Amino acid sequence: MASLAVLGLLAWSVRALGAAPGGRNLAFALGIGTILGIVLQRARFCFYCHARDHVEGGDPRGLLAILLAMAVGILGMLLVISGWLPDPQGGRLPPEAHIGPVSWALVAAGLAFGLGMVVSGSCISAHWYRLGEGSPTSPFALIGAAGGFLLGFNTWNPLYSATIAESRVLWLPQKLGYVGAILAQLALILLIAALIWRPRKEAPPPPARSLGEAARRLIEGRWPAWVGGLIVGAIAAVVILRLRPLGVTAALGSGARGLGDAWGWIPERLDGLDGFAGCVTVITEALWRTPNALLVAGIVGGAFAAALASGQFAPKLPTGTQVFRGLTGGLLLGWGAMTGLGCTIGNTLSGVMAGAVSGWVFTFAMVFAIWAGLRLGLGTGGRRRASA
Repeated sequence: MASLAVLGLLAWSVRALGAAPGGRNLAFALGIGTILGIVLQRARFCFYCHARDHVEGGDPRGLLAILLAMAVGILGMLLVISGWLPDPQGGRLPPEAHIGPVSWALVAAGLAFGLGMVVSGSCISAHWYRLGEGSPTSPFALIGAAGGFLLGFNTWNPLYSATIAESRVLWLPQKLGYVGAILAQLALILLIAALIWRPRKEAPPPPARSLGEAARRLIEGRWPAWVGGLIVGAIAAVVILRLRPLGVTAALGSGARGLGDAWGWIPERLDGLDGFAGCVTVITEALWRTPNALLVAGIVGGAFAAALASGQFAPKLPTGTQVFRGLTGGLLLGWGAMTGLGCTIGNTLSGVMAGAVSGWVFTFAMVFAIWAGLRLGLGTGGRRRASA
C-alpha cells in the first residue's frame, strides 16, 4: 500500500505539472524518470555492479545488458537524429547531443569516474536510485559528487588551455554517415559481447503457477538483466523527442555551480565550458523546476516505490567507512563527470548512442579503472554489498 501511495503522489505531481503553463516537458521528465527509477531498481541496472559481477564472478549478463541498451539506443537515437539533420557530413552537429572533445583530459575523467565507482560502490545514476532503497552510502556519495563538481570547475580552465581547447569533437556520422556509424558501433558491440561471453549452466526458474504468483515475481523478484537493458535503451532513445538526451548529473552540477558562484568558490569565467553539449551546468534560480531535476526526482521516487513494494527498502545508519567511501568516491565521480561532461548515462549511453567518439573513450577509460581498482582490492566487496 505504501508503494501505491508513492506512485499515486508521483502520478498526481505529473498531472499537476502537465496542467501548469509550460509544464508539459516537466511532467514528461518526472513521469519518464519514475519509470526509469522502477526499471533501474528492479533490474539492478548498475554499471559498477555489472562490471564487478564479471570481473569477480565471471558473470557477463549485466555487461551484456548494458551492451544491449547501447545497441537499442544507437538504432533509435541515430534514426531520430537523422530526421533532424539529414546530412551529417555538412559540418553541423546535432543540437544538445552528448558529443564532446576527445583529449587526454577526457581519459583522465573516465579513469577518475571509474575509480570513484569502485570506491563508492556505484555510479551517480545508481546512487540516485539507491537513495530510494535507503542506502547509507549514497547520500554521502552525492554530496561528495557535488564537491567533485566544484573541484572540476576549479581545474577546468587549466585543462581547457592545456588540451581541451585544441581537441577535436569527433562524431562518427560525419565520417561514416548514419548507416556506417550504426554498423560500425554495432560491430564493436558484438565484438565486445563475444569477448566477454561465458556460457552459464543455470536452471531456469519454474513457470508461475498462477497469475498472482507471476505478479508477485514481477513486484518482488529481480528482473532479468536483459529486460533492464532493453527498457533503458528504449527510454534513452525516446526521451530525446521531448527533452535533452538522457543524463543525470546536470541538476547536481548546476546546483554545485550556483553554490560555488555565490560563495566565490569557482572562477568567474569558465573558458569554453558553456559552448559544449552534454550534461551542461547552468546557474538558475529555479533549479528544481528544470527537466533534469525532475527526471532525477522521478528516478528516486520510482526506485523508492519499487523498493517498498519488493521489501528492499532497508535504511541503515551509515558506518564511518561508508561515509568515507561515499565522500571520497563521490569526489572522484563528480570531478570525472564535470571534466568529461557526463557520466555513465550521459557519456556511455547518450554519447555512444549519438555516435560520439568521446562516449567510447570515456567508457573504455572508466572500464579500465574499474578493472584495475577491483584487482587492487579497492572495491566495496562481493556482490551481496550491492546496496551499500
